[in-house]
Amino acid sequence: MLKSKKKKLFILVGLLLPFMIQAQFSLSGEFRPRTELNRGYKSLAVKDQDASIFTTQRTRLNAMFKNEYISTKLVLQDVRLWGSQPQLVKNEANSISVHEAWADILLTDNLSLRAGRQELVYDDHRIFGSVGWAQQARSHDLALLKYSGDWDIHLGFAFHQNDTITNSYYKGPDAYKAMQFLWAHNEFGASKLSLLFLNNGIPDPKNPADGEEQKTRYSQTIGGRYTTELDPISIATNVYFQTGKDGGNNDLSAYNILLEVSGNISDATGITGGFETLSGTAYDEDSKNKSFSPFYGTNHKFNGFMDYFYVGNHANNVGLNDIYVRLSHKMDKLNFGAHAHLFSSAAKIAEGVDNYLGTEIDLSMGWAFKPMVKFDFGFSTMFASESMEAIKGGDHQAFQKWGYFMITVKPDFIK
Repeated sequence: MLKSKKKKLFILVGLLLPFMIQAQFSLSGEFRPRTELNRGYKSLAVKDQDASIFTTQRTRLNAMFKNEYISTKLVLQDVRLWGSQPQLVKNEANSISVHEAWADILLTDNLSLRAGRQELVYDDHRIFGSVGWAQQARSHDLALLKYSGDWDIHLGFAFHQNDTITNSYYKGPDAYKAMQFLWAHNEFGASKLSLLFLNNGIPDPKNPADGEEQKTRYSQTIGGRYTTELDPISIATNVYFQTGKDGGNNDLSAYNILLEVSGNISDATGITGGFETLSGTAYDEDSKNKSFSPFYGTNHKFNGFMDYFYVGNHANNVGLNDIYVRLSHKMDKLNFGAHAHLFSSAAKIAEGVDNYLGTEIDLSMGWAFKPMVKFDFGFSTMFASESMEAIKGGDHQAFQKWGYFMITVKPDFIK
């Protein structure tokens, strides 16, 4: 009996071997629980507010296949708050979601087409990013045409509808009804240049069922990123302009500029200093929307880990100036980070109100315990001003704090 089973196994392996040689398949997972301490995250706490402690978890199953002319990826995901479901849970709808599900077809040696649900990550994540810090992360339903040559060029196309596919009506849940973008990238020795054009279409709330024609308001984001290595430092800059219409059909005129310089204090210690401005609309401005939107970027990465700005908030507001310094240090399997941000509004908040918003300190530590296991720790505090209270509420004199402990386990089941 045992010999018969072994014989069948050898036959099966023999049949699959040619396929396995010509193609690549991997199956991996991710288990990421994160416990957070919150007393002033995203918005100012009040003096008598108790700190809250909660745990969220992301669980993923990743399957990838690739041969000489196609590659595919499927990412199934469950995101939950510990305690949000009973122990005797039923098979509830939407308990498992599809984070990515795409196929990439090689049309020629230089041209491919990727279609399906996919992450969009470009340059430093400022306009398009995966938002990987958020347990649910971000992905898009679209088609992406990619050319690889002296210039790498990507053309993206998305058009969304609701379940009722009549009258071309769209009412969420996504941020846009139609979106097209062009991204081009090239490298010149020690320098890199990326150019971006984004045409973002937001539908107005009118409903054709009520006899009203729904229109899509388009804004255009134009700009790019340039980086260069000038030993012993590196320089990076972003410049983006926005025009067109916002979702309320107001004229849009906004900009985003970033300049940062990085270098090494020692072999193990690095330092980065920079300045970023995102234009805003002053309290007495009523003719144009001058507030820049970073749209689909990984905004947690930029303006402080406490997410006071552009993480589901601060849209169409007074904008932001951010002067920052970041220190990083590596020691064996440990890495440490310390960030300081000095925030002010880019536009006037109100008559007689100072533009200075506050100073944030972010401390972090990561421990690569084993090849598939990592522990992350962090603590942040915000020293807010009265002006921050004016736009966020809460009490600027209360002690604002936020911290986290995260475990990340990424096993390779099949590789």
